[in-house]
Amino acid sequence: MNFGIFMAPFHRTAENPTLSLQRDLELISWLDSLGFDEAWIGEHHSAGWETIASPEVFIGVAAERTKRIRLGTGVVSIPYHHPFHVADRMVLLDHLTRGRVMLGVGPGALPSDAW
Repeated sequence: MNFGIFMAPFHRTAENPTLSLQRDLELISWLDSLGFDEAWIGEHHSAGWETIASPEVFIGVAAERTKRIRLGTGVVSIPYHHPFHVADRMVLLDHLTRGRVMLGVGPGALPSDAW
């Protein structure tokens, strides 16, 4: 049996984004030490309470703080990015994490994101 987590992007509106991101990174490190198999980090652009606009950057930092846990984009909103650039960034992350990265893509949260 495998265990994983989806990192819900929700943070308190008045909370310092630096502190909320540090707390998210500490949680992933803790999950790694507990033996969790994977963590999924989504892309969100709501500028206050959803503070991870680039899951790839977040995963790069999390990978440096962990040893075993696999890290995935849950999801990269494809309408906002050229697919070649997404693939290129994921190949780089795959090398940097020594194969611990997973790619998840989707249309985004809003119906208009898919246009």
